[in-house]
Amino acid sequence: MYNIEMSRAYYSSLTKEFLLMKTEEILGEIVINNTFPLEDLQRDAWVSQIEILKKELARIPESFIAFEYTIPRMGKRADVIVLHQGIVFVLEFKVGEKAYPHHAIMQSLDYAMDLKNFHELSHNCPIAPVLVSTEAPAMENLFESFEDKVFKTLLANKSNISDIILGIVDRSDIYQFPSRSLWMNAKYRPTPTIIEAAQALYGGHDVKDISRSDSGAINLSETSDEIS
Repeated sequence: MYNIEMSRAYYSSLTKEFLLMKTEEILGEIVINNTFPLEDLQRDAWVSQIEILKKELARIPESFIAFEYTIPRMGKRADVIVLHQGIVFVLEFKVGEKAYPHHAIMQSLDYAMDLKNFHELSHNCPIAPVLVSTEAPAMENLFESFEDKVFKTLLANKSNISDIILGIVDRSDIYQFPSRSLWMNAKYRPTPTIIEAAQALYGGHDVKDISRSDSGAINLSETSDEIS
């Protein structure tokens, strides 16, 4: 039977099961589900992520983990998703990195915002993007969040990921989280605010007025006419 959950991630399981599996077994499952040519750099990065998380997530075995989870909108994949205590943690790894580059901070936040606005079962739950620069020094995080319950990007290294996760849990309201299976298979569904913004932005305008389009004005006009 086709496994929808597996199609969303290269590997996913309860963390307690992840902790019991050998690194080679987890890597093998990731590689099998990877649809791109495997380079040594990517393989080594996955091995590092697995080994780091085996140590760090031992403190929260009741959580759930997914590697290379598809983020709604444009086919992006988050390095690692951890679901714990009703909170979605989006981990973006920079293996070997000794600093916290601004572009990586924004990339992590972008993934979290995509989940918040386009992933049906993430509209109402807290989401915490975490940039993991494995060799960087520990930083003091302020644990600040926006009004929509998305935290500002948290900075972690290979030794304090669980501290940050537990720090977020301590600072967040209790949220009744849907089952991990429901969350993993949630539909692509923009929030009402996104839809309203689009309607307001383009209301009364012709498709040609959209200045940026990957499909091109002609294709968009033809599509619009066909739908009408």
